[in-house]
Amino acid sequence: MTQAPLPEWSPHEAVWIGFPSDPDLWLADLKAAEREVADFAKAIHADGRGEKVWLVASHEDAAAAAGELAPFAQVIVEPFGDIWFRDTGPIVVGSGKDRRAQGFRFNGWGGKYELAGDNTVGERLAGHAGLPYRQAEWILEGGAIDQDGSGTAVTTEQCLLNPNRNPRMSRREVEVALAGDLGFDRVIWLGEGLANDHTDGHVDNLARFVAPGRIAIPTPAKDDPNTAVFRDAARRLRETRLDVVTLPSPGALVNDEGDLIPASYMNFYIGNAAVVVPQYGAPNDRAAVKVVQALFPHRVAIGLRADHILTGGGSFHCISQQVPA
Repeated sequence: MTQAPLPEWSPHEAVWIGFPSDPDLWLADLKAAEREVADFAKAIHADGRGEKVWLVASHEDAAAAAGELAPFAQVIVEPFGDIWFRDTGPIVVGSGKDRRAQGFRFNGWGGKYELAGDNTVGERLAGHAGLPYRQAEWILEGGAIDQDGSGTAVTTEQCLLNPNRNPRMSRREVEVALAGDLGFDRVIWLGEGLANDHTDGHVDNLARFVAPGRIAIPTPAKDDPNTAVFRDAARRLRETRLDVVTLPSPGALVNDEGDLIPASYMNFYIGNAAVVVPQYGAPNDRAAVKVVQALFPHRVAIGLRADHILTGGGSFHCISQQVPA
């Protein structure tokens, strides 16, 4: 049977981080998003105490900006559409000399944002890392799943059973595919994801494993637009044997046009030395970092603003993909 990926809290050799590169996509947020990404990379590098940082830029001008903002990082130039390498990058399975990069088909989150290079960048990143690459012939984004290294994975029905991904695959066929390609022998199905999430409910905004058998979900803030979603997730998880813990929610946040945005503290990244938690200028920002610190006592929990990264649709976990040691 295929070996399951190591959990995110296992030691990392490095992390791929997407660097904002396309002014037509990022518009007025480009330079601010560059700085937020560089701050995130610096926190993960932790003056050499964390993992190596591989910043990926899509062209030489962006690479120059990345090198200036993050001189501690190795900058890789590879064409891609946008920075969401949690979804377009490969998932590294195994450890040591037995590592390989597992890729999947990608269709722009159900045909919403199909950009040149996104469906091939995973194999190219694997080549840079010297990892053998295998391609699965079904659609899966890395942000759609989370797992604890024991063979247990969590996902949402909204995403993995969405007809805009794999319309001919049943729930059981998805489970068989996850077992065959990623070694998961138990899949826990949650329902909907966050409101206005263009990924159709990626679970890394909703539920994250923080230790073997322990999973974190948000607790609703006052007037939270995702209250029903969080309560449904809690109900479903109570039916499992998992230890369920909670993080605060940032509550209702809107963009400059007044549209609800899918802000979540759950989109944290677990590095070797630090756990970086996105911050939005919301009342629960500091409380979320405090809870994460308690969950990861042997790492430093760091809260960093991610407002401008979020204008592209995601946060720190979405733009990164770890490479196990």
